[in-house]
Amino acid sequence: MPVLLLETPCSRSGERVMAEPDFLPLKCDACGEVFCKDHIRYDDHKCSSAYKKNVQVPVCPLCNAPIPVQKGEIPDVVVGAHMDKDCKYNPAQQKRIFTNKCLKPGCKRKEMMKVLCEQCGLNFCIKHRHPLDHDCKGSSHPTSKAGYAALMRASHTALKSPGAIGVPSNGNLQHNRCR
Repeated sequence: MPVLLLETPCSRSGERVMAEPDFLPLKCDACGEVFCKDHIRYDDHKCSSAYKKNVQVPVCPLCNAPIPVQKGEIPDVVVGAHMDKDCKYNPAQQKRIFTNKCLKPGCKRKEMMKVLCEQCGLNFCIKHRHPLDHDCKGSSHPTSKAGYAALMRASHTALKSPGAIGVPSNGNLQHNRCR
């Protein structure tokens, strides 16, 4: 991109600035006057029309509703008044995060997500999620078809070798060697 050397008349200082290469004069989008790069910000040239562009709407921290603020009002006071009178926040309607209670007797922990045991299908906390940690009474083979298929493949290859452990169709582990 070619760089043009322009004399930029700054509306703030009134002098023409030619100290460095400039691409184009900078026009304020609020008041429409032309400024140098040092005075283009609203605060730098004390823009009288900055309120048109520099608008921030406060949001209620409880109900997340935008609160309209009139010119000259202090946003904190307006939001405080909204919280005291018009706020529709109801703590009883707030969704609870930790709702999945551990089913191990005596444990009172709750988790954000369900942690299901693969064997019995019950919900437990992270500490009691493994079958040995909650004295699982479920079936001895995993409930997933992929896990059961893997055990069956392993048992067929193991049955071919002497002294191997086999898994029959009921899922109970047995030893093939005679005692």
